[in-house]
Parts: sequence; structure tokens; C-alpha cells
Amino acid sequence: MQITDFNIHYFSLKGKNAIVTGGNTGLGQAFSLALAKAGANIFMPSIEADNPEFNGLIEAEGSKAVYMFADLTKEGTPKQIVEKCVQELGTVDILVNCAGICLCEEFENFGRNLWDKMVDINLTAAFEMSHEVAPVMIKQGGGKIINICSLFAFLGCQLSPAYVATKHGLAGLTKACCDELGRYNIQANGIAPGYFKTKAAEYSANDPVRSKAIVDHTPADRWGEVHDLMGATVFLASKASDFVNGHILAVDGGYLVR
Repeated sequence: MQITDFNIHYFSLKGKNAIVTGGNTGLGQAFSLALAKAGANIFMPSIEADNPEFNGLIEAEGSKAVYMFADLTKEGTPKQIVEKCVQELGTVDILVNCAGICLCEEFENFGRNLWDKMVDINLTAAFEMSHEVAPVMIKQGGGKIINICSLFAFLGCQLSPAYVATKHGLAGLTKACCDELGRYNIQANGIAPGYFKTKAAEYSANDPVRSKAIVDHTPADRWGEVHDLMGATVFLASKASDFVNGHILAVDGGYLVR
């Protein structure tokens, strides 16, 4: 390849089909809409109810929006999701493992019930989705897997040992998928969002002292806005990132450098 072969169309996702787990709620909406704006059709398996208003935003970009009610922790569901996406859209070119939860409790009171719930959705579901989509992508000649990690894939935190453990595990899964699937032209990468004012961060966002501490620790001097995640999503889903594999991209305003 010559340097002149690169062009802006490498970022286009026209004609691609993406599964975004939990893609119709929270930060999942940012990932879904970013991919739709770049041209991809969006298949959204979610335990949350269908969101016609959000579907309309995707369709306004000229992309298809397909919703499927799905409990990712139920045995057999990931396989059904992949099969349904192929049936509805024809291919699965992009998988974004976004669905996740954060349950908080003091360490000494953090029981196995909380641990199991978080491991099931944050880590096991991402593995099973990746496991089910891999044969489809291999047959197609390539694909993209994007795991939504967290700053806590690099750090510790209080009140949720399972969140930290599952996000570290998700980063490890990303690297394992890279090592196993890279030879098939499948790139597996992660996005580690910093502090964004989502439902999951309500406690910190609504506490003036905690919120200020977060901003003071962030070189960008602010909380993240959802649009800050969208460019990274398109990059990792597109041809432009074909030689980026096994990387966890922090979108954190520089939080990790301090």
C-alpha cells in the first residue's frame, strides 16, 4: 500500500451492520448513533423496552434500526441475537459489547449475589456475544469487536469490587480476542470512557464535592459529553483502524495521566 492510498472513506461504515448490546439506552445510544451517522445499520438487543423515538434518530441518518428484547444472561440468547441480526440485516460486521451494570455496596457487605449479577452481564455476556459472532466474521473475512471497558479497567475503586474486576476482565478478553482472531482480519479493541454524566454516574455528578474532585483530576477540566465518545467508536469500527488490535482506548479527557 502506498501512502496515497488512504482516503477519508476509510471511516465510512456504509453498508455495514452493527450489533450494539444495550444500544438503545445510556451511553449505548451514543455508540449506536455514531455508527449510524457513519452509515451502519444498527441491531439493538436490550433488556430495556423498545425506544421508537431513538430508533427514529437512527433512521433519520438513512440507517436501519432493529430492536430485539434480549436478556443477555439467559443461556442461548447471544446465539439467538447473532442469528436474528444475520436474518434481518444479512451480516454482522461490528459488535459493540456495551451492556453493563454497576451495583454498589461496601466491600464487607458485597455478597455473591451482587458479584454474580455483574459478572454475568458485564463479562460473561461479552464473551458469549464475541464467541457467537466470531464464526460469522471469520466466514465474512473480517469484522470489528469493540468492548466498552472503563477507567476502572486500569484503576481500583471503592464500593464495587465486581465492577473493577469485570472491567479488568473485559480488557483481558479484548486482548485474548485480538490474539486469537487477528489472523482472520478481526480487530478487537476497547473503549474506556472517563467520567460522563450518565445514570450510572449520578451519585458523583450530583455531589458537588465529588464532581469538583473529578473535574480537578481531569486535564480537560470538565466532565465528558456523550459526543466525545462517538469519534472513537467510528474509528474502531472502520477500515481506518485495521491495524489497531488489542488496544484499550481511554476517552477520559486525560484523567489517567494524573
